[in-house]
Amino acid sequence: MVAIIKTGASIRSTFYYNENKLKEGLAECIMAGNYPDDAANLSEQQRLNMLLKLAALNTNVVRNSVHISLNFDPSEQHSKSLLKEISQSYMEKIGFGDQPFLVYQHHDAGHPHIHIVSVKVAHDGSRIETQNIGRNQSERARKEIENDFYLVKASSKKQQQSEHLKPALVGANYGKVETKRAISNVLSGVIGKYKFTSIPELNAVLNRYNVAADRGNEESRTFKKGGLHYRLLNAKGERVGVPIKASDFHQKPTLKYLLDRFEANDQLRQTDKLRVKNAIDFTLYGKSNVTLDRLINILERDGIDTILRKNETGLMYGITYVDHRSKAVFNGSSLGKNYSAKAIQERCVSLDALALSQGLQSQQIGSESTRQGQIVNSRNVAVIATDQGSDKAIQNEQDSLFDPVKQDGFTPSSLRGNKRKKKKGFSQSL
Repeated sequence: MVAIIKTGASIRSTFYYNENKLKEGLAECIMAGNYPDDAANLSEQQRLNMLLKLAALNTNVVRNSVHISLNFDPSEQHSKSLLKEISQSYMEKIGFGDQPFLVYQHHDAGHPHIHIVSVKVAHDGSRIETQNIGRNQSERARKEIENDFYLVKASSKKQQQSEHLKPALVGANYGKVETKRAISNVLSGVIGKYKFTSIPELNAVLNRYNVAADRGNEESRTFKKGGLHYRLLNAKGERVGVPIKASDFHQKPTLKYLLDRFEANDQLRQTDKLRVKNAIDFTLYGKSNVTLDRLINILERDGIDTILRKNETGLMYGITYVDHRSKAVFNGSSLGKNYSAKAIQERCVSLDALALSQGLQSQQIGSESTRQGQIVNSRNVAVIATDQGSDKAIQNEQDSLFDPVKQDGFTPSSLRGNKRKKKKGFSQSL
């Protein structure tokens, strides 16, 4: 099992990311932990309001949403009841056992996984700290749950994946191993295993191991004759050594062979698109502080390399994703317009914009203490004004949990002013 924890500043964004999957038929809400009723009996608004009301207890917690994904090995097909047990156990082990949380089972990827949505504000209004929770509490919880529920252990899977192309990595070092043998080792680990549909997509994988497929320029004899060479690259990505004809390798990875592979791979990789798209959306959805570099780092931790293609002036004109788990390679535009180079740059925040945003936030925090008294007083007036003239009965406890959160926020009882009833005849006495 692999656990990924993300926090955000918008509970609504995190909530609707999963609810939209539910509406599209790609997910199910299988559990409402610490809610007063089962998930099946709750409306969308009731599920959301429970989280919003708790978050309103402490408006100083800016990043108040918690979004967790628990990912299982493709060989594991767990029942909903078991997924509920795993979710409950995990939340208790990371310190969220008393928090309301929603569990969604997603059906939009090649491996079984669930998403958990919760809030970082406790019932007493205190903040639940999540710093280093992934490295500490979550990692311990993952290992214990793997043993308790007899799950495939993530550590062993990661080791198998990391060792998969280890011989190729060692071999493709110019000057240390004979060139042809070094390239052949890499080709054996890539050509028959990865799903690519063009020479640039193939090179997105080969370049990782210091190898490149080269057709030459359009005016060259090699290009005109439909030839193909393979050559080594140094640490800077520069071509080194003598190029070797594709037909000289025992795998026979010629251009003719690759063209046939392109067509077959295009069909084979269709089911792998969702994993890459979901990984990108999961990182960017509802976020306003994710830079391009941060997106690349997060995807890399999920087994997806992001290759940026830039011109001589440094302008990015293309993007390619290499998913080392599904062994699928995608040019950004083949995933959809939202994943092209232009769209990704628009969806990510620039470093300058991020610095400006952080500067403004610091100024707001600095002036918060001076405005606190005015905010509290205005809230008290709003609460008193709302209560005056109301003689309706107070709703029962369960219904109050689902009430929409007022725009003026929550005011603790200790800060509310005492309300006094007017004495009858007071106006006449005047």
